Amino acid sequence: MLADLFASPGTLALGALTGLVFGFLLQKGGVTRFDVIVRQFLLQDFTMLKIMLSAVVVGGVGIYGMRAAGLDVGLHVKDAVLLGNVVGGVLFGIGMAVLGYCPGTGIAAIGDGSRHAIPGVLGMLFGAAVYAEVYPAMKSSILATADLGKVTFADTLGVGPFALAIGAAVVLIGALFALERFAPKSAA
Repeated sequence: MLADLFASPGTLALGALTGLVFGFLLQKGGVTRFDVIVRQFLLQDFTMLKIMLSAVVVGGVGIYGMRAAGLDVGLHVKDAVLLGNVVGGVLFGIGMAVLGYCPGTGIAAIGDGSRHAIPGVLGMLFGAAVYAEVYPAMKSSILATADLGKVTFADTLGVGPFALAIGAAVVLIGALFALERFAPKSAA
């Protein structure tokens, strides 16, 4: 398992380059700023939601498009553990609302020079370490409650994953247009 943490220099360089591009795009999108994230939670600025919906559309269509084209895109479907997802989502949401960053935007904010994000990112790392320690106990309690197994929306709906990705893309693009038309504009 430890060997999985190490990769070839080319793979590491590609990962670093991808991270730099991701951080650059987050910074250009404005979501490395605390106030943009907090205003999203207050439903006053939908910049973050627009960026996330755009990423879901591009990622979903891209991944399933590559798979439909026969490319070997490894997807590792995790168990759909409803109680674990609810508890994790609530904790993640509280942390994001209090800190004003998610893990990706927190790291990008540090890269953008926001020193106040450093304690938050350290807290995220501490939380991940605590979770790793309590995981064995949680596996037989919270993570065993309402475990639906390795199920996807495509499986549940009985449609192909690429068709579902295209349908979801149409809906999400519609949501993006509605947000652009009707949602409050950013004050920044």
